[in-house]
Amino acid sequence: MNRIFQNPVALGVIAIALLFTLLNTLIIVPETRQGVVVRFGEPIRIINRYQNGVPFGQTGAGLLPKIPFIEQVVWIDKRILDVEMEQQQVLATDQLRLQVDAFARFRITDPLRMYIAAGSEERVSEELRPILGSALRNELGKRPFAALLSPERGQVMDNIQAGLNRVARQYGAEIVDVRIKRADLPDGTPLDSAFERMRTARDQEARTIRAQGAKQAQIIRAEADASAARTYAESFGKDPEFYDFYRAMKSYETTFLPGSPGGPESSFVLSPDNEYLRQFRGQ
Repeated sequence: MNRIFQNPVALGVIAIALLFTLLNTLIIVPETRQGVVVRFGEPIRIINRYQNGVPFGQTGAGLLPKIPFIEQVVWIDKRILDVEMEQQQVLATDQLRLQVDAFARFRITDPLRMYIAAGSEERVSEELRPILGSALRNELGKRPFAALLSPERGQVMDNIQAGLNRVARQYGAEIVDVRIKRADLPDGTPLDSAFERMRTARDQEARTIRAQGAKQAQIIRAEADASAARTYAESFGKDPEFYDFYRAMKSYETTFLPGSPGGPESSFVLSPDNEYLRQFRGQ
């Protein structure tokens, strides 16, 4: 034993062995990760598990012990992860083909289920990618292209997220958000024909609006004329002499009003006691 302590090489080997054993006994748990402790291939416990609403620093991160050489830790990210969908073509209800590019964000909330069902976050992302494309095609196929440019788009995203969430729970994940990055019409002839259909539809809509406006204007004008005639009739019925005076004034205005600027003017030769000029004589 004394020889071992007197031999620096032996002491170095022992120190390295002790350090290696200590490193395999203690594990450093970061805030951004949760782990599944596995013993002989069987999951034993979860460390630093994600808890909704718990602030950083209070989740169980730090130094934790484990049985060296027997227990291993499978690390799983606690942060929000992305699922990028490949660009796909979707047929809307108005027969427009759209090139759609979308993505989803998810978080692992049940690391044990994720470890058993998938094994890693990458596998979860690979499983969710085709489901995202299928849910996107099914949901957008029920709506016209204009729905993506209206407030209805939010409801579309919520429906896709709900459908994707049902699959994500099988892998211990939760869908946080689903978004469409781009939704464009294909280039070339389909795009030109789509623009032409949209232009024709807008022209038809404009003609319909103008026709309805003209109809409403005619109705309003007719109602105004009828109201004016009714008012005149009521007024003239109350004072026939005023009606006679008003009608004579309108006749004088039409007869004696000069023509266009610089044009010829009519001349009249009438006797002072002419019946037509009786309103000039007064009562």
